[in-house]
Amino acid sequence: MKAIDQSTILLKNEDDTRALGLRIAEALEPGDVVALIGDLGTGKTALTKYIASGLGITEEINSPTFTIVKEYRSGRLPLYHFDVYRLGSGEELLDIGAEEMLDGDGACVIEWADIVADVLPEDALAIHLEYGENEGERIAEFL
Repeated sequence: MKAIDQSTILLKNEDDTRALGLRIAEALEPGDVVALIGDLGTGKTALTKYIASGLGITEEINSPTFTIVKEYRSGRLPLYHFDVYRLGSGEELLDIGAEEMLDGDGACVIEWADIVADVLPEDALAIHLEYGENEGERIAEFL
């Protein structure tokens, strides 16, 4: 992945989330993994939508909670969007064939990545999202 400022960022509104997603997308290269961690409703899927938008993906992005992974190929890179909430371990992720995607020709965004952290690449861009102090605010902490 190209260099990206890795600090703690206050996302005051949707525009800030969009800006972060677009900045991440600009830095993505084949084989990159973005590991999103955070409670329900902290903006993991919203950030993924903006990453997809930054890649030029035209399909509607929604969380693949029941399918585990959705693949999008309309952008400059394929995007493999995982929601691993229903998995119990990294081994289960590998059992569904994710290794090919993790090392593949596209970029991966993994929601609930802490569940499968043991099988993610060491250089994955890990971001912890949490609620901010004010309504609508989120905090993105690069780990």
